[in-house]
Amino acid sequence: MYESIISHVKNYVEASNADIQVLTDKLNEVCVSKHTYLLQPGTHVMHEYFVIKGCLIAYYLDSKGHKHTVQFAIENWWVGDFDAFFNHKPSNLFIETIESSKLFSITYDDLNTLFQEAPIYERYFRLLTTNAFIAQRKRILSALQNDTKTRYLEFCNAYPNIEDRVPNYHIANYLGVSAESLSRIRRKLKG
Repeated sequence: MYESIISHVKNYVEASNADIQVLTDKLNEVCVSKHTYLLQPGTHVMHEYFVIKGCLIAYYLDSKGHKHTVQFAIENWWVGDFDAFFNHKPSNLFIETIESSKLFSITYDDLNTLFQEAPIYERYFRLLTTNAFIAQRKRILSALQNDTKTRYLEFCNAYPNIEDRVPNYHIANYLGVSAESLSRIRRKLKG
């Protein structure tokens, strides 16, 4: 049951069997149907989620009601409204399942207890946060510097095979282009 998260942890840190046990004791398995909201704006964020199986989308709506995709989460990715979770404020994000999903959840209190009982996880989450910050910076720079084709190829590299799992309009929204523009680029790449 815990194989995927154990493997993920061990890709980043050398966790002992005791460290792994401390983590697995704090995780709760959550199964959710397709098109279920794990989080909506204005709600108190109780959990962060690790994706065992499935695909989720995190997005916000601007003041005009336009959707802005922040993240997709697929197997072995963490997802949540990290700002709201760590700063104890209401969420600004929607997090919705695109596919039926199986997740592990952890609460804020359990995460802090985890850091105390097995300090190796502070390093694990620091490495994840650093990687996420770098990826976000690359995404911003790419949006400023690169054409849509290049950004789409970078997206495919970051999320392998996701284009078969996610509707075209979600990917286009993530890239900041129209669905029609993305369809043209995909046709050219296949042709």
